[in-house]
Amino acid sequence: MQIRCFSVVTAFAACMIAAPAFSQMISQDEMIFLTQEWEGERYPDGRPMVPDDVLERLEIVSIEEAWQVLRNHGYHSQFEGGWKMIHDDEPIVGRALTAQYMPNRPELQERMLERGHATGHVGPMNSWPIDALEQGDVYVADGYGKIADGTLIGDNLGNAIYTNSGNGVVFDGSLRDLEGLEDLEGFNAFVRDWHPSYIQEMMLGGLNVPIRIGETHVLPGDVVLAKREGVIFIPPHLAAEVVETAEIVMLRDQFGHLRLREGTYTPGQIDARWSDEIQEDFSGWLEANIDDLPVPASRIQEILSERTW
Repeated sequence: MQIRCFSVVTAFAACMIAAPAFSQMISQDEMIFLTQEWEGERYPDGRPMVPDDVLERLEIVSIEEAWQVLRNHGYHSQFEGGWKMIHDDEPIVGRALTAQYMPNRPELQERMLERGHATGHVGPMNSWPIDALEQGDVYVADGYGKIADGTLIGDNLGNAIYTNSGNGVVFDGSLRDLEGLEDLEGFNAFVRDWHPSYIQEMMLGGLNVPIRIGETHVLPGDVVLAKREGVIFIPPHLAAEVVETAEIVMLRDQFGHLRLREGTYTPGQIDARWSDEIQEDFSGWLEANIDDLPVPASRIQEILSERTW
């Protein structure tokens, strides 16, 4: 009998039955069931694998552009603000590997440690998600907002995270060793706060399971877009649409701003539905600048052929 585990907190015992090796993980079948809208490539555990080129193009997408596409599809709880960052000017983009932490319960922690070590995991529980990271992943953890004694990583684990994923982290909790993490070039973290304490009285409740980050709902394989405004979690099946829509908006804005500065058109003309004259001007501008724009030339050719803007 297969038991589906939609919440590790409310169905922890059921999840133990569903997963063959590590009880805090859901099965491949369950992962596919939860993310069945995704029709592309997957990791061996079933987690959606949004292509690298989509992730690369997403780096220049604004939070507002992504948010609007998700809202249009009925996703109203995918953005969370109120973060502290190591670097304000370094966005994080990647595929979510999720972890859920819970207040410690001694006998349960002991059993989970014993089972985890018996199945190949080493060290304390907060190192296990790090061992599971792939290149391009973003480690996203629900630390239930704990600050003191809730530091999920320091600079040692930060180095391991960056080695395994080439990416950063989003923690609804805290970190320690800020100065050491600042020296790790290319690494960034979005956290609730910093604290000098080390992790205590916390245990891993779920690895690659659905989690809650503030007011958001995050599934393994969601695309993380983290910028100064906050973090938005994009369902994998909508990632390409977010990018393609944002690219059109970005090009229209760049063209519109240029023509406004030149005095070619009035604000009323640019903010309204474009006339045939402006549309033709926009097409000519795209063709003339195709190699100098922030959008791949192949994508601009698609936009010119579709003319759905």
